[in-house]
Amino acid sequence: MTYSIDISYFKELAGKNPEDLCRLALCDYDKNEKAYMLSVWGKDYGIYADDCKIVSLRNGKSDINALFGLFILYYLLKSKEIQVNGEWISEKDIPGGATFFRGPHKIPTQLIERRYEKDIQGFKETCERMSGKLINMADAAYSFQITPRIPAAVLFWNGDDEFQPESKILFDKTITEHLTPDIIFCLAVEICQRISGDIE
Repeated sequence: MTYSIDISYFKELAGKNPEDLCRLALCDYDKNEKAYMLSVWGKDYGIYADDCKIVSLRNGKSDINALFGLFILYYLLKSKEIQVNGEWISEKDIPGGATFFRGPHKIPTQLIERRYEKDIQGFKETCERMSGKLINMADAAYSFQITPRIPAAVLFWNGDDEFQPESKILFDKTITEHLTPDIIFCLAVEICQRISGDIE
């Protein structure tokens, strides 16, 4: 399935009140640059509504993939001023998730399973390198602060001679207050690709 960033998201962002949006999304706004500054997975991005572009402030590149861009824009537009719940849920616990997250919308955790298989130490090293915080779940699991209001967790069960490796992505229960299932899918794909090393 091919995704692209609809220009209407940028147009909607351009019409927002920066002060209100920054309070809701916990981001900053540069009046001179007319750009929102948002930390995503520990890296800073500039979102330029008038120019319809998202730029990494680390290297100045705007070559992020469309799914990741959609997630960033939707988060800015729809975040609510609510605290993290602390309760982890899977995609199947999301209203409508049992039917939505299948077929073309199945979360690609197989990328993580194929990458690490029996290499649980490699999984741990990757997660720690990406600033993951160890949590007591599965054979190994780490939580990540994706955006100021969106944490996520990656679980991994090591494969052996009897069992295939398994991985799951979990979300804070409040994610449904911020994101729709299709945007949660965008985020989940990004997580799987980053942890598996398909993208950096």
